[in-house]
Amino acid sequence: MRKIFPLTQEGLHRDRVLDAVKHDIRKYIKREQRRELPDGVDFIDFDCRIGATKDAAKSVHLSALTAQLDEVANAGATEAYVEILAKPGFRQARAPGDRSK
Repeated sequence: MRKIFPLTQEGLHRDRVLDAVKHDIRKYIKREQRRELPDGVDFIDFDCRIGATKDAAKSVHLSALTAQLDEVANAGATEAYVEILAKPGFRQARAPGDRSK
């Protein structure tokens, strides 16, 4: 998904528009995670970029996506560029004796 979301809409409070954008992002992620996994793939991973414009977008982890969207909105931007690309994910074995998460 590559999309420019408007963060202002006439007649709606800015916070409600931001909530609607977050809802669309979460809905897309859940839809992609429900897809059938190809053989040999452990999970669906995502490459995410976000910014006020496409040129200013920076890579972020999926878990930090909504926090970055809040930062873009708080910076006074009127729109936000969001790019979420699904890719195959593979689990990696931990080293023996490594108990960290």
